[in-house]
Amino acid sequence: MEELRCYGCGAIIQSDDEKKVGYVPKNALSRNEVLCKRCFKLKNYHQLQETNLTDDDFLEILNKIGERDCLVVYMVDLFDYNGSLIQGLARHVNYNDLLVIGNKRDILPKSIKDTKIIHWLRRQLKLEGIKPVDVLLTSGKKNYHLDELMAMIDQYRKGRDVYVVGATNVGKSSLINALLKAYSNENENLITTSEFPGTTLDLIEIPLDEHSSIYDSPGIVNRHQIAHIVDEKELQNILPQSELRPVNYQLNSQQTLYFGGLARLDFITGERTSLVCYFHRRLQIHRTKLEKADELYNRHMTLKPEPKEKRNIQSFKTYQFKLPKGKVDIVISGLGFVTMNCPDAIIEVKTPENVGVFIREALI
Repeated sequence: MEELRCYGCGAIIQSDDEKKVGYVPKNALSRNEVLCKRCFKLKNYHQLQETNLTDDDFLEILNKIGERDCLVVYMVDLFDYNGSLIQGLARHVNYNDLLVIGNKRDILPKSIKDTKIIHWLRRQLKLEGIKPVDVLLTSGKKNYHLDELMAMIDQYRKGRDVYVVGATNVGKSSLINALLKAYSNENENLITTSEFPGTTLDLIEIPLDEHSSIYDSPGIVNRHQIAHIVDEKELQNILPQSELRPVNYQLNSQQTLYFGGLARLDFITGERTSLVCYFHRRLQIHRTKLEKADELYNRHMTLKPEPKEKRNIQSFKTYQFKLPKGKVDIVISGLGFVTMNCPDAIIEVKTPENVGVFIREALI
């Protein structure tokens, strides 16, 4: 008997254990297309039920893709590029052809030309040892470049199956749903999407033609993303859903910027400089003197949101950078980035343990 899968997350349907993925009550099994209890709650009540899957389970699925001759559509989040990278991806998929999609183009300012973003993205991919067959910018939310994406998939798959891969929250399922709505009659049984990490739990097959299919895969979990250390209800205040509004600050040495209660940037030494901040518009940024910064955080003033396990500022990890020549981004994984051009300045970034901080060539 062919196994039945949830059309929302791809989990194998079962009625034996309510705590395990794919659970559906027995009285709901009479239908041909079933939504598991987890997806039903997520879709109708925006409630996330924890699963018993591990990061290794997700990586195992990725390695299975490497056993097949296929086209891999590798999706990255343009807002959270560093947080959405999958380390060793080319090796995991056994060096299958990679079509790279820079998703969430609508989040970046419209004033930036696509060609500039694509050139930047290609340079970043080269640093990771990734040589794509092509690069395209998309937005599942705004239906941006859907025709171009379908044309590229058809061009590069050469009759093979297509697997869409990426880290959690890059928008894989949202983009596939946009394709389903645009190129099929499917408007009911769409893939479950949300801002919660790890919504898709197994491969979801969508037929392309008589001989091949496109598969949505589970998002690989990057534990250094900020989403993993905040309460679920705060994700909507961290992950932007509309175009970023740059916020400018002038900083002298020995001044600090707090990004809510989740991270801070200390300008240790350097000439007075201008910083441009790219974060969710709801995230409050607070400027203070460095000498008062610890006290401000530990006093519980208005630094919201904060980690779900609130501790004092001394528990935060410190990253120190001496800025190179040219314009650079200081990236806080999953939260946003700050653009600076202040050669030889010394800055420190403090974040909760395990949250990634990176420095890169400026995107904007």
